[in-house]
This record gives sequence, C-alpha cells and structure tokens, in this order.
Amino acid sequence: QVQLQESGGGSVQSGGSLRLSCAASGIPNSRYCMGWFRQAPGKEREGVAVLYLNDGTTYYADSVKGRFTISQDNAKSTLYLQMNSLGPEDTAMHYCAAGWEFGPGRCLQYLVGNGVPKYWGQGTQVTVSS
Repeated sequence: QVQLQESGGGSVQSGGSLRLSCAASGIPNSRYCMGWFRQAPGKEREGVAVLYLNDGTTYYADSVKGRFTISQDNAKSTLYLQMNSLGPEDTAMHYCAAGWEFGPGRCLQYLVGNGVPKYWGQGTQVTVSS
C-alpha cells in the first residue's frame, strides 16, 4: 500500500524559501503521478506542481512558475518541492499526493482539479508573513 508523509513546513518571512519533502513507500512502479497540493483556510484545494515518475514530466500552477521546483531523489522514494520567493499568498496546508496513471497527461488534469489522486499524506503547514 502506498504511504506518504510530508515534512519541511514552517514559518518564513516574505521573500524567503522552504523545501518540502514527501517520503513515499509502497509505490509499485514508475507509472505514478506525484504532486503537491495546498489549501488555505476558507479556500478550495488547488494543485501546485505535479511530476510523472516514469519520464520526469512536470507541470506547475501559473501562480508558482519560476518560483517553485518539484523534483525527486535518485531512488524515487522522496518527492521535493523547493519554494523560493515566498509570499503571504503561499500560506496554506501543503499535501503530497500520488496516483497511478497510464501516462503523464493525467498529472496535468490533477493540477487543474480534474480528478483526484488516490493516496494522500497528512499535510505540512507553510506560513509566510509580511
């Protein structure tokens, strides 16, 4: 069974950086989409960035392009989200998620809210103050 656990959240001043980590276990093959999603109080959950393990294809929300980078380690056991130039609008609970997909196209669909990954972590809070 796939299990995910996030870490690395915290409080940072506007303009600062954080790196989130998602430790993954039980992923049986590389045909999985993994990604980061976030939800602020009173707002809908939104996709931040996704990565298709089989070929490394990545997609980003327009609001984080150029600031955030999604990546994985050599063993593909940990997913990262490097967040730079953080602003108060980035304050949210951040979740790691994963789901099996035949190809990378569904990663983009997850990002824009069409479909929901099957597996989720518990979340890690990111708070950006100005």
